[in-house]
Amino acid sequence: MGEGDLDALTDENGRLIWISAARPRRTHDNTAARHDHILAHVHAAGLGALADLGFRGLDNGIPDPVIVTGYIATRTHKLTRGEKEANRVLAVGRAPVEHGFAHLKNWRILTKLRTAPARATRLLRALLVLTNLEINR
Repeated sequence: MGEGDLDALTDENGRLIWISAARPRRTHDNTAARHDHILAHVHAAGLGALADLGFRGLDNGIPDPVIVTGYIATRTHKLTRGEKEANRVLAVGRAPVEHGFAHLKNWRILTKLRTAPARATRLLRALLVLTNLEINR
C-alpha cells in the first residue's frame, strides 16, 4: 500500500489489483486510506496488508489489526536487533508491492502528467488494466 499521491493494493506476486483515486501529494497515507475505507475492505476479505511506514497507526484501536508496518527509530528509541530483523522481513515481503508500482510507473505518460485528479484517476485505472494485460502475456 502507498505511493505518494495514490494508494494501491497488490496480490502477493505484486500484481496490482486496485488503485485509489488520485489525490494531491500533501494527502497523508492514513487520511487517504480512511477515506477509501481500506481497513474495512481488507478486513471483510479476511486479508492483511503489508504497508510502508506512512500507514503506522492506521489500525490502532481495532481489536483485530490487519495492517503490518515496520518499526521506526527515534532519538530516544534505537531499534533492537529483533525490530531490525522484523523490518528486514517486512521489506522482503513488500518487494512484490514495490514491483507492482514499478510496472505501473513504466508507462511514460505518467512522467509528465499534469492534470486534474479526476482525469488522472481515469488514466491510472486504465493503465492498471493495461499493465495487468501486459504482465499476463
